[in-house]
Amino acid sequence: MGKYKFESTEHELFRKTLRKFLAEEAEGQYNQWEKDRLIPLNFWHKLGQLGYLCPQVAEQYGGLGLDFSFGVIIQEELERIGSSLIGVGLHNDIVVPYIEAYGTDAQKSRWLPKCVTGETITAIAMTEPGTGSDLANIQTTAIRDGDYYIVNGQKTFITNGIHANLVVVAVKTNPRAEKKHRGISLLVIEEGTAGFTKGRKLEKVGMHAQDTAELFFEDCRVPVENLLGEEGKGFTYMMEKLQQERLAVAIAAQAAAEDMLALTINYVKSRQAFGKSISDFQHTQFKIAEMATKVELGKTFLEALIEEHIAGKDVVTKVSMAKYWITENAREMSAQCMQLHGGYGYMEDYKIARRYRDIPVMSIYAGTNEVMKMIIAKNTGL
Repeated sequence: MGKYKFESTEHELFRKTLRKFLAEEAEGQYNQWEKDRLIPLNFWHKLGQLGYLCPQVAEQYGGLGLDFSFGVIIQEELERIGSSLIGVGLHNDIVVPYIEAYGTDAQKSRWLPKCVTGETITAIAMTEPGTGSDLANIQTTAIRDGDYYIVNGQKTFITNGIHANLVVVAVKTNPRAEKKHRGISLLVIEEGTAGFTKGRKLEKVGMHAQDTAELFFEDCRVPVENLLGEEGKGFTYMMEKLQQERLAVAIAAQAAAEDMLALTINYVKSRQAFGKSISDFQHTQFKIAEMATKVELGKTFLEALIEEHIAGKDVVTKVSMAKYWITENAREMSAQCMQLHGGYGYMEDYKIARRYRDIPVMSIYAGTNEVMKMIIAKNTGL
């Protein structure tokens, strides 16, 4: 992965140390994790011990107090190993920031330290069987009953769904709200709460080691003190946090594209056909040139976006562009790179086969690319 302009000596050392750790603890084990259909909990604990979980969390809660630029490095290096490690990025850069931004001091003291060590693994439950990107129409309800909310409903496609023991759940606290989105709140529901059960681990086309699951809530009694932020503000909170979530997806897709390009360049140089290297054919050279150009364009756009995001700017439109364009580019590249690998590209022994399976979902989660285009169109005045 190419170095970003904002990377200091401290960033370089952080990346080098993380890459060494992943080479020892993940690279050789990853194929087995894919076969096992699960990433072991002890890997999460090792990440926590070395400071790779939620490094942005304030020191008073056990974190390192680092900015998002270090999260970018973690996301890239994990993606370089494989897409099934996205659950770590979700924990670090998507779910825990909800607690940091909207939690009370008591909630932060209660939950954040264990999120940093890996004792607690988080998930966010928005999607339902009948509701994907249309979050205002979620059906899971949370009706107040004294000091508790009674939660009923079902969530699906939940990343970290099997391992998670702390879930931020989007619920309807006011199902009769005239404007549907104003009836939504966020509740933090802990594993072991009566009425909260996990369904099966869902079998996906790719990302096999990543645990995606269904969650069920049946008369689940959640203490009122587990309300995150204010009642009725859940939709607003989710909209505020989607910028970073979609940026994280773009970062992963860009890292995957860079990895595929490097893999393919190495392969075509070493593979012989008709008495010479495949890389000597003009068709191969043109294909590599096209992909290298798009990778460079993606990197340059992403670098500027990351800097603006860290500076606290509203870059929702640009992030929507990046999420849509970079994930589409990665998906196209996965097919082109597999083609350049020939028959070997279709073999499980070759990483490009895994990339081909793993990448398409990036165009779907965190808001489909069609939704990204709707946002871009709206924000350009259409």
